[in-house]
Amino acid sequence: MGLLDILLGRTKPVAPDLDQLFALPSAAVTLEAAAGFTPTGSGAVCFATVEGAAFEQTHREVQALLDADADREGPPVLLRRDEYGYSWLVSERGADELPLLVNDLHAVNSSMEVNGFGPQLLCSLAGFRDGEGRTLALVYRYKRGTWFPFAPLPGGGQRRDNALELRVRAALGDDLRVEQDLSRWFPVWGAPGL
Repeated sequence: MGLLDILLGRTKPVAPDLDQLFALPSAAVTLEAAAGFTPTGSGAVCFATVEGAAFEQTHREVQALLDADADREGPPVLLRRDEYGYSWLVSERGADELPLLVNDLHAVNSSMEVNGFGPQLLCSLAGFRDGEGRTLALVYRYKRGTWFPFAPLPGGGQRRDNALELRVRAALGDDLRVEQDLSRWFPVWGAPGL
């Protein structure tokens, strides 16, 4: 960053740190103890949809890599597109297989980054549920290198449980690099894996 950047208030973007994904299993233990949320076994990686042969080849390689896991129970890795035009690569594991889910998310992010599609990566998330049926996602923002909780209110509509999100932030502050700027906690309505 140069003097002109400092004078104009520009900041250098945070470099993505995919190893932050591996902090999720220990954070899940804290989340269960503090708020009663347990992993659902669902997770997804969101990226801007890209057309072209190179991207399709990368997508096929990633899907083949993850689907080759002989120990995988349940459906294979699926590609979904949401109503906003984004693509989601969704992985389903058992509720007690969060480390394997994290490996899946890391493999997708790494493969896309290595093949030159890092700028298209938006976020990764893992789903959680409590005994009351409330859902929660821990969302990793690729471009910021930070996490934030997303807790949609039950009953449809696009409303969030802000109080729960703030409690989760307080509980996980020592386990995850949580985004401090609340305006950057964007909603992921209808995200697969929730």
